[in-house]
Amino acid sequence: MPYLETVGFRSTTLICMFDLRANLISALVEGWCLETYTFHLPCRECTITLKDVALQLRLLFDGSAITGTSSESATLCYHLLGCSPHNGEDRFTSLKFSLLRGNFEHLLSSAIE
Repeated sequence: MPYLETVGFRSTTLICMFDLRANLISALVEGWCLETYTFHLPCRECTITLKDVALQLRLLFDGSAITGTSSESATLCYHLLGCSPHNGEDRFTSLKFSLLRGNFEHLLSSAIE
């Protein structure tokens, strides 16, 4: 929790319940277009962006997204975390939360920042 608080993600842990509105969900499902991954609504076409999600969840963001591929990513990941995803490739574009949870859910008392 202290780490989530530090980076401004604490509010995501509070998402437990929310009201489902069947009529709203039905309208969104009917308007979803698989080809473009957008909603076709009576007023216009709409898409949900990561910024929309960040605003709804009150996540703080203050810079560019980390994207792309690099042959140095696995090395950097290993240097910073002491482990890296092993998928048979030197290059990877993402780090799964399951890897982080599996390796860092319970930190040693001697762990440094």
